[in-house]
Amino acid sequence: MTEHSRRFCIGGLDDPDHQIIDLGPTHPATAGLLRGTFTERDATVVEIDAQPGALHRGAEMIFTARDFRQALSLANRHDWQAPFFGELALARLVEDGLGIQVPARAVWVRALLAEHFRILSHLGHLSFVGWRLGDPDLATDPVREELRRRTGELTGNRVHPMAVRIGGVACAPDAAWARAERATAASAAALAGRLREAAGSLGAGVAVVDRAAVDAHGLAGPVARASGVATDLRRSRPEGPWTDALGAPPTAPTDGDAAARFAWLCAEVAESAAALERLLAGLTDGPLTAHLPKVLKLPEGDFKATVEAPLGRAGVEVTSRGEKTPWRLRLRTPSFANVSAWPQVVPGTRVAELPVALASLPWVAGDLDK
Repeated sequence: MTEHSRRFCIGGLDDPDHQIIDLGPTHPATAGLLRGTFTERDATVVEIDAQPGALHRGAEMIFTARDFRQALSLANRHDWQAPFFGELALARLVEDGLGIQVPARAVWVRALLAEHFRILSHLGHLSFVGWRLGDPDLATDPVREELRRRTGELTGNRVHPMAVRIGGVACAPDAAWARAERATAASAAALAGRLREAAGSLGAGVAVVDRAAVDAHGLAGPVARASGVATDLRRSRPEGPWTDALGAPPTAPTDGDAAARFAWLCAEVAESAAALERLLAGLTDGPLTAHLPKVLKLPEGDFKATVEAPLGRAGVEVTSRGEKTPWRLRLRTPSFANVSAWPQVVPGTRVAELPVALASLPWVAGDLDK
């Protein structure tokens, strides 16, 4: 059979030179303009190459011109579905490096916001399911908008919260916000249940990720868990109220295919909604920030921090020369790992199922910026 090579893009403008891989109008990847090529033989993908270079903004170099307080707002800009985790990872790195003790109440608020944004991120990627099935009753937009409204009410910004401060947080929920958040989380859990039931076998046998691929590409989060690799930093290391609020791990298939990954996204929405309820019930009074010096300088050396972001393990590494700005700051993003696995796991997928394969290996364009 003759092989044909095609250029593709995900989202973006109509371009006759590229085949558009349509993931739906509100999927997080739609505006990303990720481009690449794939080769097909007999309507089956035999090779795929993602080319995220057009997304590069040089963010890691911009970090070196910001002090550690200012850098939080830049770290916030990578994953637009869950920007909270960028600021959280960098704050943790500085706190660990300087031995800063975060107040207990601030730790609870951070855990609460983490699960809030996990739901928002997962529903963004699950928007593909309702769109693919052509069922408007499965649209995730209304609940996602409610979650953004809760974000704005609590932090003052509906997309980029900038809630984390080095040594604590800038805000805490009141009783009215907690009531609204409980209702929104319950709506999200109910929607996730309907999505999981409706999706059924959507993606069965598509783009199977085995354990070897998980190890080879450093995959984590729902992608790894859907392949039977029980990696979750919230459970594998002491996380205080964050770990306590999770309860037992959710159950979902571990076949490693697209169907299993969609099922895990749904299951984790319900898990996070239940965790939010426990966190809101346990929130107590107390200070929100630690006392800090006027100027923050990390000692000379290398520092690392990782967090369990919605799409997997997210990390930041800083090389410091003892100044108030990092000499070098490097990001480790789960989206980059997920996309790096495409050449190994996507070949063998029918071209008609390519959107299913790519949507089930979740990524966000900003998260690919290195």
